[in-house]
Amino acid sequence: MKCSVFIATSVDGFIARKNGSVNWLQTAGNKNADMSDQADMGFNQYLASVDCIIMGRKCMETISSMDLPPEQWPYGNIRIIVLSTTITQAPDNLRDKVEMYAGNIKILITKLSTEGYQHAYIDGGMTIQAFINQQLINHITITRAPILLGSGISLFGETHKDIELEQTQAIVFPNNFIQVKYSVNYK
Repeated sequence: MKCSVFIATSVDGFIARKNGSVNWLQTAGNKNADMSDQADMGFNQYLASVDCIIMGRKCMETISSMDLPPEQWPYGNIRIIVLSTTITQAPDNLRDKVEMYAGNIKILITKLSTEGYQHAYIDGGMTIQAFINQQLINHITITRAPILLGSGISLFGETHKDIELEQTQAIVFPNNFIQVKYSVNYK
């Protein structure tokens, strides 16, 4: 089963402020840029390639706090599994959209694969780290916003060993965001 990451960071590598806020994503970059057909910077095309999402609890809580109406829900009917060892039920506004999981992630991937799932979108800093350290991530797409936060929640933390990333593509968007796509090589 393919597991990949599609995430935005500040130039200094943070995915959120220390309090979990990602409001800087709305203000960073050139707001007057003509993004034409690139307004989502490839997210919808990426989302169309996945058949399930595995995210961490904090990521789910951030989405829950947005309290999106059904017409703004970005994930359609994609199956979403939330990893958490601290809570067993999703917030009320996500209860019919996500399922909770507290077990081993390799067992989860094997189970999803045997159920016919082929491509999982992995989201959330600690979740991405756990998947990388278990050598489960195949591809990483990082979209860097033109902003320095100075501190916050880092995308990458400690790894068990060096992990080589092979650059496959880089895209510069008119709004000054830069997207880099990597294949992961665990050698």
